[in-house]
Amino acid sequence: MSSFDTNVLQTLRVLHRIFRQLRDVEDRLRQGPRHVRAQEAALRQAEEKLAQLQGSARRLQVSIDEKQLTLKSREESIKKRRAQLMESKSNKEYQLLLEQIKADEMANSVLTDEILEEMERLDQLKADIAATMQEVAKAVRELEEAREQVAAAEPKLRAEIDGLNRERALYEEKLPPDFRETYERVVRSKAEDGLAPVDGQYCGGCHQQVPLNSINSLMLGQPITCRSCGRLLYLPENYSLR
Repeated sequence: MSSFDTNVLQTLRVLHRIFRQLRDVEDRLRQGPRHVRAQEAALRQAEEKLAQLQGSARRLQVSIDEKQLTLKSREESIKKRRAQLMESKSNKEYQLLLEQIKADEMANSVLTDEILEEMERLDQLKADIAATMQEVAKAVRELEEAREQVAAAEPKLRAEIDGLNRERALYEEKLPPDFRETYERVVRSKAEDGLAPVDGQYCGGCHQQVPLNSINSLMLGQPITCRSCGRLLYLPENYSLR
């Protein structure tokens, strides 16, 4: 293999390395905003949970207040009817007042149990609200940390991408015209996935067999693409057919 052919293959190897590095850095750049959006979603979820719990607590408190008013009203009614017992003018009136008092006392007993049950539920809701408020506070902190990390990392990642693109342009200039034409066509179509090494007798991208005549053409410095996936092939260092 001539030094010309070796230089071309070395250039392709470097370009493929640059493409892989670019993909890695660009993935890290995209991961930052995705992480922030995930933290924003976690915060919204915690806030929605808190709002639901607080709404349930408010409604339960209103129910308790209304039942306590009803209980108080009935207790006053019972007190009033007990006073009326002393003033009843007939046994019938007396019995009627007793029945009304008994009915109100039974209703109050049921209502008292309901109030106690709702108070227990309200206590549990308040505990859940306190725990969820801590979740919200934690989500706020994690969101702020994520935003700070992304803001700090983004300039460095963009600078790394710019440096890799400059290096890529320098090595692309080293490709001879016949290689350059094929290279640009493949890269336009497949971007960073446009290059692949030959692994033994197989394409390193799609793992389909590469004909021996194609491998021989690569050794002669000719641009060869995989017949299966269309990647531009190159021979790795210390290549052998195995």
